[in-house]
Amino acid sequence: MTSTVRRLWLACGVLVSAVAAAAPAPLITAPQVDTPTRVLFVGNSYLYYGDSLHNHVRRMVLAAVPRFRKQDLKYKSATIGGARLAHHDINYLTTPGRIGVREPFQLVILQGGSAAPLSEARREQFREKVIEFSRVISSRGGKTALYLPHVYVPPHPRAAPENIRLTEDLYVSVANEVGALVIPVGLAFEEAYHRRPQLRLHKAYDGSHPDLPGTYLAACTVFASVYGISPVGNSYDYFGAIDRETASFLQQVAWDTVTKFFGRQQAPAG
Repeated sequence: MTSTVRRLWLACGVLVSAVAAAAPAPLITAPQVDTPTRVLFVGNSYLYYGDSLHNHVRRMVLAAVPRFRKQDLKYKSATIGGARLAHHDINYLTTPGRIGVREPFQLVILQGGSAAPLSEARREQFREKVIEFSRVISSRGGKTALYLPHVYVPPHPRAAPENIRLTEDLYVSVANEVGALVIPVGLAFEEAYHRRPQLRLHKAYDGSHPDLPGTYLAACTVFASVYGISPVGNSYDYFGAIDRETASFLQQVAWDTVTKFFGRQQAPAG
């Protein structure tokens, strides 16, 4: 990571301390589905980079829960490059049998556009779509989770220290409104960069999309959030592509982030 990126994240750390007391706390603090086997991911390129996030999470589940066979886990991923939630047809995607899964999805994970938190208009569009989508998901017996994404870093032109707090506020606030689980991927990225500023979780050429270690960290965070199981010690390492030391570090960051996030308390009223 360049000195510019390090300075950005150090500045972000100062901002975190200044506004931590005002950050919303999640109302849902544990998995809402017991060991789900039918999971749908809906989002954009942040989910499909690096061999698709859903593949990594499924392999972690298989490594952690020996009773499962590959065919037991009906994971699907619906992604559109550069998409917002509004670009997806949630009614079609969640209709049993339409995308190859006969029974209703137990859990649907929603990821909005990367710029959604950065303007009031986009924040409101995201909120409206989450409310609409969660009603459809609930009508089919499923639960909704929101994938709180990582934020831009340099050289992306919209990189700014406050973006992570804006993203956190939006996702947690909307999730609390609809009773959804928040998966704190962006907070795990923030923590990993705090511990190892030289680590590269983003693609160096754009400061936006996840590099393979970033996708692996995201998968660990999803796994920990959705299944309530620590990823620490999980044997899955993308067939050796993630070295054991790096995998162990990212697993620990994910677990620490998830346990801290779900352990936060609501600020007293008044």
